[in-house]
Amino acid sequence: MTKYLEILKKYWGYDDFRGIQREIIESVGKGQDTLGLMPTGGGKSITFQVPALAMEGICIVITPLIALMKDQVANLRSRGILAAAIYSGMKNEEVIQTLDNAIFGGYKFLYISPERLGNELFCAKLTKMSVNLITVDESHCISQWGYDFRPAYLQIANVRKLLPHVPILALTATATPHVVVDIQKRLLFEHENCFRMSFERTNLSYVVRETSDKVEEAIHILKHIAGSAIIYVRSRSKTAEIEKILLSAGIAATSYHAGLNNEVKDMRQKLWQYDKVRVMVSTNAFGMGIDKPDVRCVIHVDTPDSVEAYFQEAGRAGRDGHKAYAILLKTTKDAALLRKRIAEKFPELSYIKEVYENVCQFLHMAMGDGYQVTRQFDLDKFCVRYKMFPIPVISSLQILGAAGWLQYNSNNDNRSRMMITVTKSQLFRLDTLTEEKDMIIRTALRKYTGLFSQYVTISESMIAEQINLDRNIVYQHLKTMDNYGIISYIPAKKTCTITFLQRREEKRHINIPKEVYQVQLHRYKIRVEAMIAYMTSEKKCRSRLLLYYFGEKCNHNCGQCDVCIEQHKKGTLSKEMEAKYQQLIMEQLEQAPGPLTLREVSRQWTALNNLQFNRLITKMRNKNIIALRDGCLFNEIDKKMGEKKK
Repeated sequence: MTKYLEILKKYWGYDDFRGIQREIIESVGKGQDTLGLMPTGGGKSITFQVPALAMEGICIVITPLIALMKDQVANLRSRGILAAAIYSGMKNEEVIQTLDNAIFGGYKFLYISPERLGNELFCAKLTKMSVNLITVDESHCISQWGYDFRPAYLQIANVRKLLPHVPILALTATATPHVVVDIQKRLLFEHENCFRMSFERTNLSYVVRETSDKVEEAIHILKHIAGSAIIYVRSRSKTAEIEKILLSAGIAATSYHAGLNNEVKDMRQKLWQYDKVRVMVSTNAFGMGIDKPDVRCVIHVDTPDSVEAYFQEAGRAGRDGHKAYAILLKTTKDAALLRKRIAEKFPELSYIKEVYENVCQFLHMAMGDGYQVTRQFDLDKFCVRYKMFPIPVISSLQILGAAGWLQYNSNNDNRSRMMITVTKSQLFRLDTLTEEKDMIIRTALRKYTGLFSQYVTISESMIAEQINLDRNIVYQHLKTMDNYGIISYIPAKKTCTITFLQRREEKRHINIPKEVYQVQLHRYKIRVEAMIAYMTSEKKCRSRLLLYYFGEKCNHNCGQCDVCIEQHKKGTLSKEMEAKYQQLIMEQLEQAPGPLTLREVSRQWTALNNLQFNRLITKMRNKNIIALRDGCLFNEIDKKMGEKKK
């Protein structure tokens, strides 16, 4: 352990480990397959970075998010540790150079996405590396029991066959007992070996609040709770809508969703992370891997469809250990809306088969053809032609993908390109350059190089943010300048694709396995109902409900969620707390040399307010556990013994 402490002190400046970090590191150091359950902010990175630095060779880190890869690589490099990442968008020569550097010992850490494991070139290069550890972050994604199952994670088991003697460290912040078992099974652990850190967040107050106007309520909350905040919503359009409302209310905010290009995402994330704006309004695309410990408030305007998702997102508040709030806003309709998502996520089997048939017709795929054929797919046009709605269509395509029929890819995003077609001297003498067009050109020249000689990929959103214009206005100005011959502008065209994994079959022969549909539908219903139970409960401590869901026993209420606070106001004690105080009062009376007054008894139990104490004493008297005579309390047994003596 001494060498691990030396590494910890040298690179991170800490004197000792915290929580279960020590146990996980020792287990990994012994070459054992290990699963670590650590809540958000528990210090997961330390558990693989320290032992990997203590061993010869390179650590392969598998993680689903590009933003997290870049953030951790930058963090390691800032500490003088050699690290690299391979992600989509890199040129082929860059990927090969990075892999070769890894083979020749150029890095201690190589971050990759799970999809990379299906690449033959990567697997061939991997066998030539001196790998000391495979780390699987967000390992719940490998379990079909989990809320965020990703088929690409299943390929990790194949890597074990390539590197049979390399230990695996699986890490997650959200896993139910079923998922814990499934992760170890899917990753081919030799023996079950799991270390758990308590999921209890003693500084975090969980609140569910009913309101008729969620956005107004969010503004009210933000005006009463100071500090950095995140607001979570489901739709991309709603992020921009709420951002505008917050700005008009005098609250500095920005927005974030998966549809933004990487430059805009990075810019907005930094604005929030470095406190240039106070509130981030986002879909669930934001937050994973973001290291901002002083978030004081996380507000959910829309309810997630699982307790796992909610716990992870809410847990981004108060990671510095100071008081913070996780607030879920609800209306009377929210439970019904959650249940409606079940039908949207799992349409009827007949509907799914109908989607398959229509897609084949739409893409002119003949019967018996199509194996490994990829075609562009216009979802909007498809839905209009066949009078279908996008959400259940996308769900159907995903189910067909899981069943091995076709693969729907919505992430083919061709970036906009631009080239200036006049000379530099001509450019700024043009009468057609209005003030806004001039600003756009000058911003593009500051941001991008080579515009006078070649096409350069640009971001209209980034230019718009730099000069405080609407993106659509920037787009229109670029189109106008293209028409005038000042620039050549090729706008981005977002294209979806469908790849047929099998030859086209007749609709009646399309088989959706039970494990893909019925089993997943059942598990999804369970997760939705658990979320509704959390949202609608008015009698059980919110913290205890969450801990129970993750299989953690807890015998005390948090005392700071909305349920606990309301019970305290009403003088209501939970059954467990009532039984506990009854036993303590009985012991107090038995140990006393004589009868005790009500004041003498109550003085010892300062955690109870007057109303709670008086109600408890009344219940004990009604059950004939104690007796009250001449202002003094008696153990009922002592009272009877006294009467017999007389």
